Amino acid sequence: QVRLVESGGGLVQAGGSLRLSCEASGRTFSRSTMGWFRQAAGKEREFVGGISGNGVLTYYTETVKGRFTISRDNAKNTVYLQMNSLKPEETAVYYCAVLSMYGSTMSGSVNYWGQGTQVTVSS
Repeated sequence: QVRLVESGGGLVQAGGSLRLSCEASGRTFSRSTMGWFRQAAGKEREFVGGISGNGVLTYYTETVKGRFTISRDNAKNTVYLQMNSLKPEETAVYYCAVLSMYGSTMSGSVNYWGQGTQVTVSS
């Protein structure tokens, strides 16, 4: 069983930055592709970005490229999402996830979910 605990959400003004963290339990963390998703009120959950087990490879949805950065520290079993130049429409609950394979973007490819952390971007 894997447990994921997100932190770092909050209220930020448009154009601001936040860094989310996700601490994972489990011995296989360093071999797992990790991802971030988000879900705005009344909308479907959408993929944000993913990172390979060794942290070398990352991939993102087009709308966040150049503004969001995913990284990980396998010694701390933690994955991060640095979000810059945030927009009001990016207000959502952000979820950390263990993905079944690198390159996955669909919710159906998630093996484990965190509980989510709220990010609110004010205009």
